[in-house]
Amino acid sequence: MRILLIEDDGVLGAAVRDQIVGDGHSADWVTRIDAARDAMAGAAYDLILLDLMLPDGRGIVFLRALRAAGNVTPVIILTALDQVSDRIEGLTAGADDYLVKPFDLDELSARIGSVARRYSGNPNPIIRHHSLDIDIARRSVCREGRPVQLTAREWALLEAFLARPGQVLSKAQLEEKLYDFDAEVESNTIEVHVSRLRKKLGADLIETERGLGYRLAAA
Repeated sequence: MRILLIEDDGVLGAAVRDQIVGDGHSADWVTRIDAARDAMAGAAYDLILLDLMLPDGRGIVFLRALRAAGNVTPVIILTALDQVSDRIEGLTAGADDYLVKPFDLDELSARIGSVARRYSGNPNPIIRHHSLDIDIARRSVCREGRPVQLTAREWALLEAFLARPGQVLSKAQLEEKLYDFDAEVESNTIEVHVSRLRKKLGADLIETERGLGYRLAAA
């Protein structure tokens, strides 16, 4: 997933970003609401992690504006505001989850996975596809009963295909899932990762639509 982190605390922001990347996602970290708007204007995000107290405004106002504009991107609030009234306000404004600081980073990973499964329409974390058993929650894959080791980027690519079965994804769409907005992308990156996935998980797993992109083969 590509995740937008909106957090002005430098220490916490760095820790959360590193946790997200370590889990195999790509993370864009901004510290202000105006920077968040700019980031969203230039990229499509699968999830937003939102602090409520920011230098240029309140995160709750930003969230209400998103929902009023019809933006349905999942949002997890990360805040030190721990009153029941604060939680109610956040969830009523359109948040999908509410995590009070300080929190355990592994719990954050679990919350991210839970929201992702909810929006993908797959509350069951186990996906069976041909000879593969894919555990979304544990981020593990078995082929014919044997575990297969995937790199973080290979997993992110597989996750992108699983989220849109049968849909052709362009190189640009796939690159967005793998990289932060300030990272350089080599021209053959997607081809290399697709080739590696085919070698590890099966030559027929990912189909090429010449001139358009790639898609997950039908189960």
